[in-house]
Amino acid sequence: MYEQINDNISKFVAFSDSELEIFDSLLSFKKVSKKTILLREGEKCNFEAFVLKGCLRKYYIDSNGIEVVLQFAIENSWISDISFNAYETKPSQVFIETLEDCELLLFSPEAKETLFLKAPKFERAFRILMQRNLDVTQNRLLHTIAKTATEKYVEFLELYPKIPQRVAQHHIASFLGISPEFLSKVRTRMIKH
Repeated sequence: MYEQINDNISKFVAFSDSELEIFDSLLSFKKVSKKTILLREGEKCNFEAFVLKGCLRKYYIDSNGIEVVLQFAIENSWISDISFNAYETKPSQVFIETLEDCELLLFSPEAKETLFLKAPKFERAFRILMQRNLDVTQNRLLHTIAKTATEKYVEFLELYPKIPQRVAQHHIASFLGISPEFLSKVRTRMIKH
């Protein structure tokens, strides 16, 4: 069960078997049914989740009541609220929902602090994960502003080739910042060309 997450975290830092055992001992396994809300706006996020199996989305609801998708998470990826930590009681501004039946490894803020005390090299690994997440977020923001709908969709397909078969078109349109109808037109044009 821990092989996937251990391989994922070890991409950035080399860990000993004993360090990985400490890490694994602090994780909790959870099976979650499709369409389960794991986090609601206004709640405190008390987990980071690593996806063993399934697909989730992170989104917020804008002032017009429209859901805006910020992230999709599938196998071997992480999902949480950026404000996840043991020190603040800041309420979340996002929702996290399962789009498929999921198997997750969860990590609490307290478990993360324990891990950093017992195996300090993990602090570096999580810092690298956070930097990579910020890089993806920044690139997405830049591309949302600067690219056409077709360019955004093509780039989405290149970065996330497995997502379109697993996620409703209206969620992809929301992620791209366009209407589902406009995404349908983009897809039709692409098929013709």
